Amino acid sequence: MLIDTDTASDDAVALIMALEHPDIEVLAITTVAGNVSLAQAGINARYTVELCGHDTPVYAGADRPLLRDPARAEFFHGSDGMSDMHNPPPQRPVQPKHAVTAIIDTLRANPGIVVVTLGPMTNIAMAISQAPDIVANVSRCVVMGGVACTVGNITPAAEYNIWCDPEAARVCFHSGLPIEMVGWENCRGEANLTATELAQMRRDIDTEKTRFALDCNRVGYQVNCEWLGEPGLALPDPVAMAVAIDPGICTRRSRHYVDIECQGELTRGMTVVDQLDVVTQAVRDGSLDQQDNLSAWRPLAARGAANAEICWQIDARRWKDLLYRCLR
Repeated sequence: MLIDTDTASDDAVALIMALEHPDIEVLAITTVAGNVSLAQAGINARYTVELCGHDTPVYAGADRPLLRDPARAEFFHGSDGMSDMHNPPPQRPVQPKHAVTAIIDTLRANPGIVVVTLGPMTNIAMAISQAPDIVANVSRCVVMGGVACTVGNITPAAEYNIWCDPEAARVCFHSGLPIEMVGWENCRGEANLTATELAQMRRDIDTEKTRFALDCNRVGYQVNCEWLGEPGLALPDPVAMAVAIDPGICTRRSRHYVDIECQGELTRGMTVVDQLDVVTQAVRDGSLDQQDNLSAWRPLAARGAANAEICWQIDARRWKDLLYRCLR
């Protein structure tokens, strides 16, 4: 597995899950600007790796989106991305190789590798643009990003990771990567960790990793409840990681055309999912070129197949059980 991350609080929990799961070998962690600055993302990623007792290399990548100004999410994660814990600096330095080069090298050397993206897709888009051949070596690209139901968490229409760098996301969704989109909506509702469950975790799984996972998400818990009206702590990146580790956690999935809105005044970063297969049907019956209402979809449809698998629903109990096992 290769993990690309803008490491803040929920990213750190997702990293722990991958690093501590016995069936996963994390070959590289690449960092990208997003939730926090590139430098802070690297610090948080390396601290998390060391907390787990691993020596997984961490590479620093893009310090800003492809075409836009950076847009942090410190209001959700705290000034350091970790609920203002201000942990001691990690012992190991960031690797000298640029993350984009590390992605290209790692994917070329490991056919069948699983890629998990937990932040803006800037690094992945840059790697694909420089080395399109790497796409063929990826068996799965699990993306924590987007919302298939168009209920966003940074705007009414968009999820933060895609909104932050929509142009990069569009490159990736158009690239032929075997994308599995685990949208933000999958961490809502019963997938939240309630106050009772958080207290049980502190009592029953009293490990350093558990205390760290809960403490670094204090700000996120408060914002999630007070601002978004959710019933507890939502962990979108760990939910996506859970699906990457155990695909059966996604209980309803289907393939569709997906594109990313880059120009919309109100819909920047929206993941437009052809849920009813309007485009697919037009391709099948040969009417795509005759339908002006589908003109914007023609370049994507011309590729001949739906470009993403959408996770519509998860088994909340199964995802939480996997989290608890990884934190023990």
